[in-house]
Amino acid sequence: MERYILSIDQSTSSTKAIIFNSVGKLVHRFNIEHKQYYPKPGWVEHNPEEIYENTLIAINKVIQESGVAIEDIAALSITNQRETAVVWSKKTGKPVCNAVVWQCQRSSEICKKLEREGLQKTIKEKTGLVLSPYFSASKIKWILDNIESARERAESGELLCGTIDSWLIWKLTNGENHLTDYTNASRTQLFNIRELSWDKELLEIFTIPESMMPRVKKSDEIFGYFSSENPTGKSIPVTGITGDSHAALFGQACFEKGMAKATYGTGSSVMMNIGDRLVIPASGIVTSIGWNTKDGISYVLEGNINYTGATIKWLVENLELLANSKEAGIIASTVDDNNGVYFVPAFVGLGAPYWDSDARAIITGMSSNTRKAHIIRAAEESIAYQIRDIIELMTEESSITLKELRVDGGPTRDNFLMQFQADILNVPVVRVKIEELSALGSAFIAGLATGIWNNPDELTSLREIDRVFIPEMSSAERERLYGGWKQAVKLSLSE
Repeated sequence: MERYILSIDQSTSSTKAIIFNSVGKLVHRFNIEHKQYYPKPGWVEHNPEEIYENTLIAINKVIQESGVAIEDIAALSITNQRETAVVWSKKTGKPVCNAVVWQCQRSSEICKKLEREGLQKTIKEKTGLVLSPYFSASKIKWILDNIESARERAESGELLCGTIDSWLIWKLTNGENHLTDYTNASRTQLFNIRELSWDKELLEIFTIPESMMPRVKKSDEIFGYFSSENPTGKSIPVTGITGDSHAALFGQACFEKGMAKATYGTGSSVMMNIGDRLVIPASGIVTSIGWNTKDGISYVLEGNINYTGATIKWLVENLELLANSKEAGIIASTVDDNNGVYFVPAFVGLGAPYWDSDARAIITGMSSNTRKAHIIRAAEESIAYQIRDIIELMTEESSITLKELRVDGGPTRDNFLMQFQADILNVPVVRVKIEELSALGSAFIAGLATGIWNNPDELTSLREIDRVFIPEMSSAERERLYGGWKQAVKLSLSE
């Protein structure tokens, strides 16, 4: 009897339900988008209830359309957008407000105040993260401080909080389980990655009651059971809970120290496996828990970028320079170079390695010869430059020379972007055949948990390479272009 994993990939823009078989092949996929809310400049919100309803729709649709029997689904796994914060009532199950999305900058003043108080070193030493509104802690504090009666309700024990995985687990298990995994916990800025527990001092710094926090479990433990709307009434174990970037690293089979991947989506995450020894970098990248399973813990160095794929979407929807995102690489390749044009997409500030929430987007270097294709090319190139910013710091902090970069996500289908990425990094860029690496990674963990696979070595053999992009650019041209990017970034920074 064939056994399957149903993986939920709850991303910034949509919810996907994907069924994988026992050799890691994608059997069927269903995708449903959710609305983005921008109530003020720099603010980004999602409706948690819409996300949950879409998750139910996606689960039922993918089962119906695939023809896979419910009794053959061994587990339901979840991989999710991280840092996005939800606060809800455990009595009513209703959120107190919209989810505050990882991109949202509304809590920047909270972080600036804590920085003035000299707390950034304590926070980084405990969490591996830089003090930033990017992470969940200041978002939750903002909700408690600004939503009517939220703090009183939280202190009385009525409210719960969590990242999107916690919200979905709580809803999918009918309010029985308030849980998260180590990867998501490590991105809240409230979790001590040395002691592997919620940190009382950090909770006090951010004035968040400990009663709100979910219990933390290993990704390959059982997080509860989901009863699908089907005649059999079968309950499916929920396991394989993993933040999206961590799941992609696992899906890329980066099981050894020094292996690295970049996930391209709305934003991007660059991650390097540094093994079981914790390293807290001095520079603008961060340390997280890569995964924690029954086989042990792996830490990672990571850099996060706010706008990569979203930059191209902005060209489509706001400037209307493109009919769709797929045109970007094609049009960019119609010109020989960027003609001196650089695009720094700091629409909600800059993430790693700059961590400047007040930076602003700019297009610089234009002249009377600038054409639409040059602006589009500059936008494409900005994605690759931002990836290089992070890779350079990672190799410096880890003393590991990168041999290749494994890539995943929708934008990796853009051959122009991938070739430019290889050129500007001067290392091969390896694209796998399957785009859905986050979903596959969480499915792999769920499959290990339920006995479909016995060990990670079996997963390495399932990885299929689509294409390897080999660097072709001269060293002089590479450094000239990257130098122009660094100058453009300086113009966008707030200081």
